[in-house]
Amino acid sequence: MQTSTVLTISAATAATGLLAYAIYFDYQRRADPDFRRNLRREERRRARVEKEEVVQQTKQKRVDIQVAVDDALKEGFPSGTNEKEQYFMSHVQQGETLGVDPSKTVDAALAFYKALKVYPQPGDLISIYDKTVEKRVLDVLAEMIAYDKDLDLSSGINISDLPSAGLD
Repeated sequence: MQTSTVLTISAATAATGLLAYAIYFDYQRRADPDFRRNLRREERRRARVEKEEVVQQTKQKRVDIQVAVDDALKEGFPSGTNEKEQYFMSHVQQGETLGVDPSKTVDAALAFYKALKVYPQPGDLISIYDKTVEKRVLDVLAEMIAYDKDLDLSSGINISDLPSAGLD
């Protein structure tokens, strides 16, 4: 036999096997109540596992954000005017650079948060961030701001005006 004939027969056999399995599966799905019940159970179990994974990821992301804020607070912030200005500029630039990469969202938000901590009027800076920073970074930044109880936002910004920190 030639190679092309063997390949043709093999392909036809495989296609026939797949078609037979599809017909068998469809028949079982329609005719066997236990099979249908097991399919539904498996689908519900899979949905429950996916939902639990999402909840766990959200909790872990919140913990990561809180650890990042705590670490930033432990590091401290500069106190001199010139040091604050340099610190602010370098962290804003770092946040903009990191904000481009979706995998560095928390790092970008942390850089913006550090810049916010040394800015004289954080409420005004939040308004600027709201217009210039991507939503995913802004959501993480809002979580950081909500976690930091020492941040003074008394310069006219209402915390409820911030985007929701739902980590969607």
